[in-house]
Amino acid sequence: MRYLRTNSVDETRAIGARLGELLRPGDVVLLQGPLGAGKTAMTQGIGRGAGSTDLVNSPTFVLINEYRGHVKLYHVDLYRLEDPEEILQLDLPGYTTDGVLIVEWPERGAGLLPEEHLHVGIEHDADASPDARRITLTAFGERAAELLRALSEAPVGAHG
Repeated sequence: MRYLRTNSVDETRAIGARLGELLRPGDVVLLQGPLGAGKTAMTQGIGRGAGSTDLVNSPTFVLINEYRGHVKLYHVDLYRLEDPEEILQLDLPGYTTDGVLIVEWPERGAGLLPEEHLHVGIEHDADASPDARRITLTAFGERAAELLRALSEAPVGAHG
């Protein structure tokens, strides 16, 4: 587990960019946090780090966006889904065969998402500034542990 603190949206994106540089097909990143926490900003950074020049935004209304770079990213938002059957029909693990799966609101798909993943929890840091965030990275599985180790080897934001 690794804890980080960012003081701006740009710092949150920078952490995402470092992660995006490391991702490869088969990886799964679950982004959890309240509305406005920075999940989409993190994904924008991941897209940049993965070499995508596409505009990365929240797929709230289309459910899944695809971005191309040195690795294909599938960005999923489960916010509007409540029925587990809807989530099963998306066949989210299938997206990992040729790309990286990034899921916002993974708690909506509890038990239906790949067990091996990097969990990124993002919270507002009310004790600091309005733009400050506390980020908790937790590895589930060996590949996620590799990602976490690689992130730990390079500076990716303020520690705290």
